[in-house]
Order: sequence, then structure tokens, then C-alpha cells
Amino acid sequence: MEELKSIMEKFAVSGWDLISIPAQQWLDGKADKDTLVSAIKQADEECGSCGCELDSLYKRALELI
Repeated sequence: MEELKSIMEKFAVSGWDLISIPAQQWLDGKADKDTLVSAIKQADEECGSCGCELDSLYKRALELI
């Protein structure tokens, strides 16, 4: 759970609303799991191979959820 929390914290401060908003909601205990999973999958599709530090975190977050 700590690993997932750490990933969500990185997503929350990413500045990318697609992933930062659902991640912050998850951290606040207000997340809808389906919305979060959908946002992570979309982020992975759009940016999952750009070379940034978040690329590998999308897939790992999905595994942990």
C-alpha cells in the first residue's frame, strides 16, 4: 500500500489533470476506483512511452490496484 501511495503522490503533483486529479482524490480517500483505473490506463496510452519517470509507474499502479 505504501508503494501505491508513493505512486499516487507522484501522479498528484505531475501537473497533468488527467492523472493528478484522480490521484489526489484517491489520496484524499474520495476516489472512485473505476475512474482512477480509467485515468491511469488513458495516461499510459497517451504518455506511457515518452521516456518520463511516470511511464513505468502507470503499469505498476495498475498492478497494485
